[in-house]
Amino acid sequence: MVITAAVILGLFIAANSLINIRLSQGNRVLVQQLVGVLQESSLVKRNLAEISREKDELKIQMHELELRITTAEVQKSRLEGETKVGSDEYSKKLEELSSFIYGLSQEENALKEQLALASHKEDVAGEELLRLDKKRATLEKANIDKMYHWIKAHQNSHTGLVISFEGDRDIRGWALIYDQSLAAQVYTYYSDFGHAHKIFDFFLNRAKKKDGLFLNAYYANDEEPAEYIVHSGPNIWLGIAILQYTHRTLDKRYLGLAEEIAGRLIDLQNQDKEGGLRGGPALEWYATEHNLDAYAFFNMLYLITGKNKYMDSANRVLNWLAEHTYNKPDVPIKRGKGDSTIATDTYAWSIAAVGPSKLEKMGMSPDRIMEFAENNCEVRVDYMRPEGRKIKIRGFDFAPERHVARGGVVSSEWTAQMVVAFKIMEDFYSKRGMTAKARGYKLKAEEYLSSLGSMVISSPSPSGQGESCLPYATQDFVDTGHGWLTPKGKSTGSLAGTAYTIFAYYNYNPLELKD
Repeated sequence: MVITAAVILGLFIAANSLINIRLSQGNRVLVQQLVGVLQESSLVKRNLAEISREKDELKIQMHELELRITTAEVQKSRLEGETKVGSDEYSKKLEELSSFIYGLSQEENALKEQLALASHKEDVAGEELLRLDKKRATLEKANIDKMYHWIKAHQNSHTGLVISFEGDRDIRGWALIYDQSLAAQVYTYYSDFGHAHKIFDFFLNRAKKKDGLFLNAYYANDEEPAEYIVHSGPNIWLGIAILQYTHRTLDKRYLGLAEEIAGRLIDLQNQDKEGGLRGGPALEWYATEHNLDAYAFFNMLYLITGKNKYMDSANRVLNWLAEHTYNKPDVPIKRGKGDSTIATDTYAWSIAAVGPSKLEKMGMSPDRIMEFAENNCEVRVDYMRPEGRKIKIRGFDFAPERHVARGGVVSSEWTAQMVVAFKIMEDFYSKRGMTAKARGYKLKAEEYLSSLGSMVISSPSPSGQGESCLPYATQDFVDTGHGWLTPKGKSTGSLAGTAYTIFAYYNYNPLELKD
């Protein structure tokens, strides 16, 4: 009986392992198919752009030729009206003009043939792009769903925390608060409220605090602190996740926790005569990022609770931002109080948290904000995928490439943030009836989102089973330009990059409540 049980158990384990191997292989093939289609699509788009340029040049040549023909015909008509008809000189000139016009007509016919050929090539390429777009749409949706499953697969069933990075041994098991907020919002968006509850329950009942706020990071497997630093921003993001959940479900069981966080933040705010929020209770610096978060958070709290104190706090934060962030013409957004360093996320989050309309009322140009981010923070880099394939990636760096020695690096999370901002701008101009501007932002959002698709990798761990995820950046272990390094490992999956790419795909703005 023991031998039989052992054999059965062995067969079960072998069968389960075989299923997992096949599942992992299938998931990896799905990722490779998406990357392949995106690369094919990129080539076809470049081909279409080249054909379009060729057609434009041919049209210009055709227009110039038509003008020359018209001029020659006018000259011939004048010559025919002259009185010296029948003279040798007249006949010679008439013959020369007729021959000249005939030659131009032949050139015109040749140009027409070239234009027709170019139009045919354009039609063929257009049909190929349409086919690839349909295939891409299917593969993108499949990979986005795999990203959601990747996040679920890395949530600890006991603690409820989701690991922030899969692959870097130095930060193995870390669960950053900010990342937990993103994961909880992904669950909420997918109506997977049970998994969201597990995250919120940890902070409601078991998470250790310091100075009345939560620590920046905990270990996912045992709930112990991984970092004993307290920052305002991550706590605000936890509150934002709770409010997004509350708004979606009308379940107020965690609303008290969000208000508790807000109360401690208001205490911090009251310590500043200008109404700004410091980086944390024990810190003296002020970050634009944290104050943008706070503005969105207090606005959400006011909408859900109707309590005027939250609107008052939101307005005080906005006044602080007007005084210390949006006050320098050459750099539209400063990283913090007295800090003119350029940080890409402050540009994306200004659009997402404050909104284009309110920015205009404050005397800020949302178009200028987006243009500045593109001109200073957009990079095009060669990305070496884990399987050894080098591809071109267009996205956003953490900071201007010229300010750091490492060269350009694309951040998956911050590029996704910019995609969300582009989509907000598209909606803003679409509602104003400015279709051309709206379409311009739409095309940019699509292009950067497609580039993110080329960064998708397969989970390297047995638990991940090859599910789709995104690396933190196109280079590992390099300086972001803001005081921390990107994680180690060419195949290290990032919870923040993966979750924000899901947001970008579904046009979900975490800094705004929407029905």
